[in-house]
Amino acid sequence: MNSQDAKRVLETALICASQPLTLRELRSLFADELGADTLRGLLDELSRDWEGRGVELVALASGWRFQSRPELREYLDRLHPEKPPRYSRAVLETLAIIAYRQPVTRGDIEDIRGVVVASQIIKQLEDRGWIEAIGHRETPGRPALYATTKTFLDDLGLASLEQLPALEVGSEPPAFEALQGQLLDAAEEAAPAPPPAETEPAAEVPAPSLSLFGDDGTPALPDPDPQDPSPQPQPESA
Repeated sequence: MNSQDAKRVLETALICASQPLTLRELRSLFADELGADTLRGLLDELSRDWEGRGVELVALASGWRFQSRPELREYLDRLHPEKPPRYSRAVLETLAIIAYRQPVTRGDIEDIRGVVVASQIIKQLEDRGWIEAIGHRETPGRPALYATTKTFLDDLGLASLEQLPALEVGSEPPAFEALQGQLLDAAEEAAPAPPPAETEPAAEVPAPSLSLFGDDGTPALPDPDPQDPSPQPQPESA
């Protein structure tokens, strides 16, 4: 089989697939007669063949897929004008902290946000498939360590965590707002629709602005100080 025919096979399989296809799955199309390097070369060629079109071939965390280009989103939205409920800021802040600080415990998240993380927030992110517990920290109580999943990366159109918006040391990260917008878009496209977004209670003591940096500007999660006399985080509703 020549390279042109092989690309036709790959193109057809990827267009007809309902989810990203891994290299292993794509190699099975050719009874493993094509090596991984050869296959990657053909996929790169196929990606270039689709440049300038409304659809692009991209490599995600869980495999390769065709998807619409971001600049055409506003036109495609007109096909489905009704949008499901959006996630609350509390949910997105929690997810952003996990994405940039993983693996983290609920206690780590509470140290950054300044409020207690409701169990419903963690469950909502787990149900959506964006986070999962990958182990336990060897401290009293053995709290669960949370990290993002391949589904999280796929929904953002990313192949790895290195492609997340960069954080700027010494300042509030503008990347958080960009990430929040991407997550909202992914949430709107998700099916089935997520549960109604929770709202922060009006009487709640305002939480500090999200900060992923210490006082010295270093992007590191501070270790909790057992002698710290500062007030404990106050509960919040999801």
